[in-house]
Amino acid sequence: MPEKLTLEQRKERFAESAANQSPRVVICAGTGCVAGGSMRVYDRFREVLSRRGLTVAVALESEHGDYAMIESGCQGFCQMGPLVTLQPQDILYVKVQPEDVEEIVEKTLINGEYIERLLYACPDGGEIVKGMHKIPFYSRQNRLTLGLCGNIDVHNLDEYIYNGGYFQARRAVREMSGKQICDELLASGLRGRGGAGFPTGRKWDLTRQNESDVKYIICNGDEGDPGAFMDRCLMEGNPHAVLEGMMIAARAVNANYGYIYVRMEYPLAVKRLKEAIRQARDAGILGGDIFGSGKRFDVSVKEGAGAFVCGEESALIASIEGKRGMPSIKPPFPAEKGLFGKPTAVNNVETLATVPLILRMGAGEYGKLGTATAKGTKTFALTGHVANTGLIEVPFGATLREIVGEIGGGVTDDDGAIRGCDFKAVQIGGPSGGCLTQEHLDLPLDYDNLRKVGAMVGSGGLVVMNQNTCMVKIARYFMKFTQNESCGKCVVCREGTRQMLALLDDIIEGRATEATLSLLEELAGTVNVGSLCALGKTAPNPVLSTLNYFRDEYLAHVLEKRCPTGNCEALASYRIIPEKCKGCALCAKKCPADAISGEVRNPFTIDPEKCVKCGVCVQSCKFAAIVKG
Repeated sequence: MPEKLTLEQRKERFAESAANQSPRVVICAGTGCVAGGSMRVYDRFREVLSRRGLTVAVALESEHGDYAMIESGCQGFCQMGPLVTLQPQDILYVKVQPEDVEEIVEKTLINGEYIERLLYACPDGGEIVKGMHKIPFYSRQNRLTLGLCGNIDVHNLDEYIYNGGYFQARRAVREMSGKQICDELLASGLRGRGGAGFPTGRKWDLTRQNESDVKYIICNGDEGDPGAFMDRCLMEGNPHAVLEGMMIAARAVNANYGYIYVRMEYPLAVKRLKEAIRQARDAGILGGDIFGSGKRFDVSVKEGAGAFVCGEESALIASIEGKRGMPSIKPPFPAEKGLFGKPTAVNNVETLATVPLILRMGAGEYGKLGTATAKGTKTFALTGHVANTGLIEVPFGATLREIVGEIGGGVTDDDGAIRGCDFKAVQIGGPSGGCLTQEHLDLPLDYDNLRKVGAMVGSGGLVVMNQNTCMVKIARYFMKFTQNESCGKCVVCREGTRQMLALLDDIIEGRATEATLSLLEELAGTVNVGSLCALGKTAPNPVLSTLNYFRDEYLAHVLEKRCPTGNCEALASYRIIPEKCKGCALCAKKCPADAISGEVRNPFTIDPEKCVKCGVCVQSCKFAAIVKG
């Protein structure tokens, strides 16, 4: 059996290795970059360096080479992947492909020159930036929970320990009582990052006070919101932080076993979590005698089938128990009667990964970040019509103007270009959230402020939309998602979401009347009140918020049978602009319904009665003379 080293010995071992280490080539190996080919870039680096007679170290604690190759987790800047960071030169290369590697090795690694075409260029035509910390996307964030994610080797336990890892877990196990830990978390103001925002210290204290011979900690990594990938990136890029948070939670509530529930669509997260658990067991950090305390704590990974409803804690517990993932009536709450009928604390990935940082910083220091009612930082998945998409972290209280305009680089048109296209809305909180509009650009984002305007933080999805977006179709998209994901247990949710979806279909297909809108609102209220779990209760949110802020758009669909953005095909109309039409007759030849007529070299016209709205005429016109509206 290998000798168990102390945390100090492991830290010292890594420090000695790092002092003599080669320059580091850090390849982003998060899911986004891997999908973009980053591992082919990794293999190409090893091939090129080897061909030049240079050695490559891939495990710093046991190897030394001319260069060190590091697989990091997600570095956040998904828009620009695959990403390659060169240290200590502090050079970030973006959109790197295998064919770029030879030039990087020759010019940068060997000759110390940088390659301008691989550096980041500001989207507004501004400066070309060499280092990560000078890029507005990074420099205007506060990467606290994500601090190590993307910067350390995901396979190296010692590097996590070198950066302070597991010291707070040891302190909690050896030096703190459960009540002291709960009190520290309460003082920090940490609230659950999964959506509801319940105070973490209070949840743990409730679990702690319920006596039982067995208790459980569950890490909720289900993360089913469309466009959300915050928890996935933490599990892939810093799995030991999640484990350490679970260990501290276990000491707080006196639990001896934990489960990490991860949806099957996250195979890389599952793989890295299992690797981290194995490493922690081998190091004596997990198991029967953690940190020589005589206490036992171990963790298993449970893969879910990908049901959105299993993000709800009682449905998740049922799934772990081998039952169908369906929510149960509360009370009793999991803190009283959870997994296998035992007291259980359920927290999401981001919440648990933040806990070691709070103990390290101290509750008072952590509480300086954020707002009066929402302390600390929050990670968001920034997507949609924005120049810089990716994973970001900002303090609570940040505004949409800062997030979209500064970190995100501005709103783009449908082709991804910044041409002065106006901001229209942001869907925050996924299917459970709501829309924020131009009037909310300077609203400090936190739990209470968002609740007041009919939205919620949720897990942290931020989908940016420009003026070309049809808000009725957006509402339908999220309603379609929640209707599909309804577990079917509640009649109100199962049938109510189905009928809401049918009403939205009537609106975008031209069959609706004013009575349809009244019925839609009434039904939304019924689903909200009568559903058992949060999936059903929040399912109407996107509909209600878009009705509230974009009612004129709904009325245009209903009363005028017109989609203001031209995105609803059933309501689309096509017309030819006489001033632009050259009379070439190409559109008339392509039209399958013979709806276009005219004389050559004179403006043509479209017969709306014959038009089948296929859009072929728009695609065939070389002069942009045909518009849809």
